[in-house]
Order: sequence, then C-alpha cells, then structure tokens
Amino acid sequence: MSETELVNAPKPKPRGPLGLLLKWGGFVKFSHTLFAMPFALASMMVASREHYRYLEDAKAELPAMAVKFGFPGVKLCALIVICMVCARTCAMAFNRIVDRRFDAENPRTANRHLPAGEISLFSAWSLCISSGAGFLVAAGFINTACLVLGPVALFFICFYSMTKRFTDYTHVWLGIALALAPIGAWIAVKGGTMVELFHPLPLGQSLLPPLLLGITVVFWLIGFDIIYAMQDFEFDRQRGLRSLVTAWGPRNSLTAAFLSHMIMLGLLLIYGITLKMRVAFLIGWLIILFCLAFEHWIARKRSLKWINTAFFRLNAVISAVFFFVVATEIVFPFFRRIQ
Repeated sequence: MSETELVNAPKPKPRGPLGLLLKWGGFVKFSHTLFAMPFALASMMVASREHYRYLEDAKAELPAMAVKFGFPGVKLCALIVICMVCARTCAMAFNRIVDRRFDAENPRTANRHLPAGEISLFSAWSLCISSGAGFLVAAGFINTACLVLGPVALFFICFYSMTKRFTDYTHVWLGIALALAPIGAWIAVKGGTMVELFHPLPLGQSLLPPLLLGITVVFWLIGFDIIYAMQDFEFDRQRGLRSLVTAWGPRNSLTAAFLSHMIMLGLLLIYGITLKMRVAFLIGWLIILFCLAFEHWIARKRSLKWINTAFFRLNAVISAVFFFVVATEIVFPFFRRIQ
C-alpha cells in the first residue's frame, strides 16, 4: 500500500460502549451544543443575580449566597442543562430524519449515519421522540411557565428543518430556535411567579436582558449559518432548497452575514451596558469582535474547506468567551459597577 493510500485509508471506528456513544453523539452533532449552552448558562447566572436582587428589594427571605453570585442551585441548574441537551437532540434528530434524502444525494453529507445505514430510521425516530419527551418532563419540573411554553419551544426548534423548503429566511428560523436557549434559562430562574417574570423595573430585572440576548443570538446565528450554507450552494440550487445564499448568491450573502454580525456586536454591547457590566465584558466583546473579523476573512479569502474552521471553532470560542466574561462579571464584585 502506497503512502497516499495509507493516509487516505479510513480510520477504524471505536467499538463497544465508547463506539456507540461516539456514533450517537456524531449523529446529533453533540459537540455543537457548545454554541447554545454557554448563552443559556450565562442567562441563567444573570437571572439568578437579578432574582437575588428582587428578593432583597422586596425584603423577602434571602436565598443562599450562591444565588447572589449566579448559581440557582444544583437541581435547577441540572434541569436547565437537561432541557438544553434534550431539546437540541430532538431537533437535530428530526433534522437528520426529514433531510435524509437530500443528505444521501449530497456528496458532502452522503456519509452521515442515516444515508450510510449506520443508524436505522426507527432508532432515529425513537431518539427524537424520547428526547422531546425528556425535554417536556424536565421543563415541567422547573415551573409552570416552562411547562406551558415547552411545546411552543419544541415546535420552533424542530420546524426549522422544514423551512428550507418554502422560505429563503431559513437562517432566521434557526436563529430564533437558538435564541430560545437564553430566554428559556431566564424563565426557568425567574418564572416561578408571573409578578417576578414581568417585573418592569429596573431594566436588569425585567424581560429586557433575555430578549436582548435572544435577538443578539439570532443575528449571530444568521451570520455564521449563511457562511456555513455556502458549502452547499450548488447542490441546494439544483435541488430547489432555499436559503439566502441560493437567493442572493454567495457574494451578496457574505455581505448580509457581515452586516448581521455587526448588528450582533452592537446588541451585545447594549446588553452589557443594560446589566452594568464593564471591564471583563468589554475585553470579551473585543475578543468576539476579533473572532468574527477572522471568520469573515476566512469566508472571503480561503477555500470552502476552511468553512468548518470558521463555523465550528471560532463560533465555539465566541460562545465560550461570552459565558466566561459574564460569569466573571457576576462572580467577582471587582468587575461590577458600584451601585
């Protein structure tokens, strides 16, 4: 066997429990949970701090000091994480199921688990339904607001997979689906009573921060999903699958992605100002600015094979940096504005 054949030879896949775990994790792209989870956890920490301030202002019995520093307790934190994982698993499994015919025809995706026969359609549906049920059960254990809004959230995150068949704005739908994570985490912490959830003033204790962060996530997602969709421009155009890339062409779409990320940066800055964050948040904002600039340089100057770098690694860094700086602002009083 030549050196080239040795390099291109398929690597043996792990067997046993580890191999099974990696197979199912790859099926739903579990690693991409890094995109939404940090935003949800950051929103949870902000909501917990504002929840503490609400109780303090109302002269109610104060919760544990941990709540003051952004941790609502092990039980609630675990339920939020379970909801995040189950909802995303349900949505991703549904996406793989409804797109399996297109995946089989697309050379880039033909080796995915359903087209390749590594996972049966029955198993995929079983995972989709069970994870959706797990999300609803976990939401019910949080509070009534989460239980009532749970089916609505599940509809939005799953229906995205159908949008490429009838609208060019499929990226907006995906952005809304991802934006439900920080909004849902806020409701999980502060939705125990309607009075607290709809607290109008001060702004930090109102629904403004999670909604602002949710809209920020929408524009962030629109920008990087446009870049990701460029990989399938020719295939989608031939098959009649719709997106801004097929409607406007790659060049105009990249301009739209750039403008979307500029709006995202502005909204993110307003979010930090609203919550009176300063030093750490500003440093994080500058790092995010650099990552977005680098992402667009890659999309314009490098070949399509670099898009996965722009899509996954840089955006995973963006979400992780956001969580880190928000947590820093909340946990360490030095970084917070003196009230």
